[in-house]
Amino acid sequence: MTEDENKPVSPFLTIGGEPAIRALVERFYDLMELEPGYAALRAVHGPDLASARDKLFWFLCGWMGGPQHYVERFGHPRLRARHMPFKIGTLERDQWLACMDQSMGDVGLDAGLREHLRASFFQTADWMRNQNG
Repeated sequence: MTEDENKPVSPFLTIGGEPAIRALVERFYDLMELEPGYAALRAVHGPDLASARDKLFWFLCGWMGGPQHYVERFGHPRLRARHMPFKIGTLERDQWLACMDQSMGDVGLDAGLREHLRASFFQTADWMRNQNG
């Protein structure tokens, strides 16, 4: 058995690499615009989602263990600091998580990976809250 065979497979590879992450991000932002249940989340974003789509795609590639596109362009993500100008409370956190979970289901993510990502997304999204309630 080689050393590589003992390494865990990254979520980036498990999900299917860049094409699968791009599909997930596109579905996420499409749902944000389409579903009234995500209105508070949509309101936090500006009128054009093109930049947000690219930034989330670049970030998720690296966060899941793939190419560090975001870091190459902008440096360390500093997620909390970069999101501080936006109102993020429990409602926005919960809508982000629900929208991402629906997106993961819609693009057909493996149940085990989906559960792993759901837990990781919750930790990050909860940490991003900067408003009470």
